[in-house]
Parts: sequence; structure tokens; C-alpha cells
Amino acid sequence: MTATAGFDDAEVLSEGSPELDPDWVRAFALRHYGIEGEMRPLTGERDRNYRLESARSGERFMLKISHPSETPLVADFQTQALLHIARADPGLPVQRIVPTCDGQPSLLCDPGDGLPRVARLFSYLPGLPLPEAPRTSAQQLNLARALARLDLALHGFDHPAGALALPWDIQRADSVRGLLAHIADPARRALAERSLDRFERDAKPVLAGLRTQPIHNDFNIYNVLVDPGDTDRIAGILDFGDMVRAPLIDDLAVAAAYQLDPAGDALAGIVPFVAAYHAVLPLTREEVDVLFTLITARLVMVVAISGWRAARHPGNAAYLLRNNALSWARLQACDRIGNDVASAAFRRACGMNQSHEHA
Repeated sequence: MTATAGFDDAEVLSEGSPELDPDWVRAFALRHYGIEGEMRPLTGERDRNYRLESARSGERFMLKISHPSETPLVADFQTQALLHIARADPGLPVQRIVPTCDGQPSLLCDPGDGLPRVARLFSYLPGLPLPEAPRTSAQQLNLARALARLDLALHGFDHPAGALALPWDIQRADSVRGLLAHIADPARRALAERSLDRFERDAKPVLAGLRTQPIHNDFNIYNVLVDPGDTDRIAGILDFGDMVRAPLIDDLAVAAAYQLDPAGDALAGIVPFVAAYHAVLPLTREEVDVLFTLITARLVMVVAISGWRAARHPGNAAYLLRNNALSWARLQACDRIGNDVASAAFRRACGMNQSHEHA
């Protein structure tokens, strides 16, 4: 049995993206997009990302060169989703696809190593990264509303890549169980195992009966920008690279997992978040009752997958582990609360009771 037994090791996760020659990137941007000017590399988990600033107009863009293991079908999923969102809710602050000089939304490129990659150019969203902004309750509620609007915009959109297996898909949370063997602390390992046990017992059998659609699937604070002049206003939603077709409630679970405050009343920090989402996109009783279990499952995935990847790519460990310590603290806080208490609080906040269910 391998160390990662039970985890479907996707090459796109296990292999770091090869570096690209900056001169090649500049020439590529000029040839296919007519952009010449300043280029600055940006951080990314799998892809190679670059901020371009046109010397002629001063306009900024973000060039994404996908991981060579990512198929064009997966990249097209993200591309078509952004095009759909632009039509469904033009006011949502998401990046816009910038076509090539000949009008294509994306293209295949080969930087010279024989490994074709998908390239796309996006509009560059100005704003302050949410982790650098002061946190307020108004900001948190606006964040929940923005996610609900995004999910409403994605309703009715579909793509064949949505059904592909994705390691970060909460539906597959139990696939990380084999990675828990690498957790050195017995108490932490037992905590993660209890959470996965609850997921397999209480959530996994229910998920197939819940409404599904394409979801963002990575609505964490690092993928959100706020207005520097009004940090309560959400100015940008980034990174659609983990999109998947999944139960709608999974998107809220991912986002809520990053809103937990383990140093205070963890539950009080996410109940208003859930209620604000529900006010824009009403949840069903079944979705609400499984939400807390999905939140803890997501936290287990964060500590398990990020720890496993950091051990294989120590050079990128700081980026990969940026949520690890806090995720452990959040998972411990959730373990103290328990699913019954949390679910009851969510139902009250959403105006549900034993005899009434929101459609």
C-alpha cells in the first residue's frame, strides 16, 4: 500500500509547473495580444501567471499559462464560465476574457519543451487583497452575498469538464484519508479521521440528492479583492481554476471554512455568513443540515493535501502551507462545537424550523 492510498494522485497537483523563459513570455504576449511593456510574475498554485502593463496605454492584464498537465478541456471550462458570468451578471467583479489578436478566447502554446499549454489573457482587477484589509462584519456579509450572486450567475451553465475528478472536490473528501498517515501528531491525526468518518457517514450518502451546478470551489480570502477606499466592498473574485460541477452547498462550505475564527466564538463568525448567502440564494433544509460536516471535510482536505504537497515541493512550501496552521485551529474549533449545535444555529439563522423548509 502506498503512502497516498485512497488518494487519486492527479499529476497537476503532484508536479510543479515548469518555469518559463521571460523573453518567451514577452514575445508571446506581443505576438498574440499586441501587448508590449512591463511584465511581472505573479504567484500561483499550479499555473504560471504574469501581470502585463501595456507601454502604450498603461492598461494592465493578467496572462495565465496553464500547467502542462491541465487538459484544454479543463481550461475551456473556466474560460466558458467567465464568458457565461459576463452575460448572466455583468456587474459581478470577475475577470473578463481578453481575446487574442484574431479573436480567440484562448490558444495552445508550446514554450519549446514539447509540452503544450493553454494560454489566456484576462483583464486585471485592481483592488486590495482581502487578507491585507481590516475585517468587518459588513465586509463578511458582502462576501457571502457576492458568492451567492456568483452561484446564481453560474446556474444554468454546464460543461463536460465539470464532471471530471478534481482532488479539491469536497464530494471526494474521503480520498485524502491515505494522506493522514503522514500527520505526525496523533491527536491531530485522530481529529482529521473523526471528521472524515462523519463525512462518510452523514454527508456522502446525502450529496447525490442535492441540487448540483458548476461552482467556484475555492472562495477563500486569498481569491478576493476589496476596494482600498471602502474595504467593505468586494472589488474582485479571482481564480476559477478549481471549478467543478458539484452540490451547490459545497461552494458555501468552502467559503465558510475560511470565515471561522478559532480564537473566538467560531460558530458566531459563520452563522451570519450563511444567513447572508441564504437571503440572496435560498438554501434547502437538507443543504443546511449537511453544511457543517462539509465545512470540516474541507478543512481536512486543506491540511492533508497542502501538507502532502509541501513535502514534495519544499521550494513552494510557504505558499502551499499558508492556510495550514489556521486550518488546524479551525478544525479543532469545529470539533468542539459539533454538527447538531451548528446545524440548529444555521437553521435558526435561515428562518427554518422542524416543520418548514425553504425551497
